[in-house]
Amino acid sequence: MKHKQISILGCGWLGLPLAKHFIAKNYTVKGSTTSSEKVNTLHEAAIQPYVFSLGTTNDDKLYTDFLANSDVIVINFPPRRIPNIITIYQEQIRAILPFINNTQKVIFVSSTSVYQNTNDWVTEDIDNQPEKESGKAVLAVENILREQLQDRLTILRFAGLFGYDRVPGRFLAKKKQLPNGKTPINMIHQDDCIGLIDAIVAKNIWGEVINGCADEHPLREVFYTAAAKKIGLTPPEFIPSESVSFKKVSNIKSKELLQYTYQHPDPLVFVV
Repeated sequence: MKHKQISILGCGWLGLPLAKHFIAKNYTVKGSTTSSEKVNTLHEAAIQPYVFSLGTTNDDKLYTDFLANSDVIVINFPPRRIPNIITIYQEQIRAILPFINNTQKVIFVSSTSVYQNTNDWVTEDIDNQPEKESGKAVLAVENILREQLQDRLTILRFAGLFGYDRVPGRFLAKKKQLPNGKTPINMIHQDDCIGLIDAIVAKNIWGEVINGCADEHPLREVFYTAAAKKIGLTPPEFIPSESVSFKKVSNIKSKELLQYTYQHPDPLVFVV
């Protein structure tokens, strides 16, 4: 099945270049933003713009128009770091769900924050026990979407995002007494986020849960020290410790099921 129209819910750091990617492939793209100031940016990129904020906008026609005639819907907005994050994120998703028809396919951009630290590899089929509120919110929304959409849904769990204007050197620069310096990190470049979404659509892969993460997992202190130095900032300081708490996100399923080769397999390349 060849998809020619896509609705992208959330045209921010990932959604905007994702929309441009599909437009370059001659897709019609509808994109949403919560800011009227971004309408011109979407117009200039040939994206059909829609302005609304789930949970505060009550406009059935707007939601209907945004989703109408799209073969694929990409749900791409993270939970906000606010009180009651778990409840509010579920309410936001429930606001748009009634307007998705029973033929449309959905990609939910999720997060590897749904995985607990195991001091080992984590794969898509483990029992999820998220440790942070954001991870609990994301997992709750995954479950809502699974119940509603079943085999029309593919969940794509991304590791830590970086690339272009999201420069890792700024993340921890100047901070002190940081734990877990000896733990491996999980990251994915923006190009590979777009590549994985494109592969799901192109290969018509639905009813799956797929991790998105670079092949290599450099140590936290090595990566963030190099990243800060590269852009001339004071490197972070880590607490010397033999105790570690981590997870290593496996990307084997993404490579096998989608036949995908990561464009940026080693995050360390960008900071040394």
